[in-house]
Amino acid sequence: MKIHCLQHLKNETLGNIGTWAALKGHRLTKTMLYEKPVFPEPEEFDMLLIMGGTMSVYQEKEFPWLRPEKEFVKKVIDTGKPVLGSCFGAQMIAEVLGGKVTRNRFKEIGWHRVKALAEENLNNGRGINSELPAGLFPEFTAFMWHGDTFEIPPGAVRLFESEACPNQGFIYKGNIIGLQFHPEADRRWIRNIIDDSGHELVEGKFIQSEKEIYGQESLFEDSNDLAFSLMDWFEKKCESWK
Repeated sequence: MKIHCLQHLKNETLGNIGTWAALKGHRLTKTMLYEKPVFPEPEEFDMLLIMGGTMSVYQEKEFPWLRPEKEFVKKVIDTGKPVLGSCFGAQMIAEVLGGKVTRNRFKEIGWHRVKALAEENLNNGRGINSELPAGLFPEFTAFMWHGDTFEIPPGAVRLFESEACPNQGFIYKGNIIGLQFHPEADRRWIRNIIDDSGHELVEGKFIQSEKEIYGQESLFEDSNDLAFSLMDWFEKKCESWK
């Protein structure tokens, strides 16, 4: 499988997802948005990953590469290929599909519980629950680091919620997923983001300290399992798309 990644910051890497791709032997290419971005043609890859970032999708004046990136993401979505967006990446997918991105009521940083919506709300006669990785149901803990939130875009189905953020994920046309949380978060990834943005670890209802983040050892393994389950699902989607 050929996977292309849009990376917005040097230290916000693929983490668990990169580990999964290496173990599977998949080809991985990247567009580094913080350099001079060059976008491939959609036919050059099978799946698109859109990673996180400290910027916001509505900051086009501050980050002029945002507009061409959005055009590229729309182009890929229009092909019907599988797409996964994490945090900022999910917000970009939501905006491209017509949903608004705004400040969330709370900043959400650290390990937080995520709940899947009740099956009757997910199905809508389409059996969406049964189509998604079992590891994402009915409740799990995921790593968060965000201040913005997205609207569920037209035509998409809301999947997850947390206490601090009602919109934690959505699926569009069966193979495009936006997640507000970070399945890619492993130890190195979290260390990088704390080194870059540790000033945000202030007292807050949904903000954990560095000690709290690193003091929950089992959650690192859970995060790895979550990412692997999700990417195994996308791997099957890519095989069926072909």
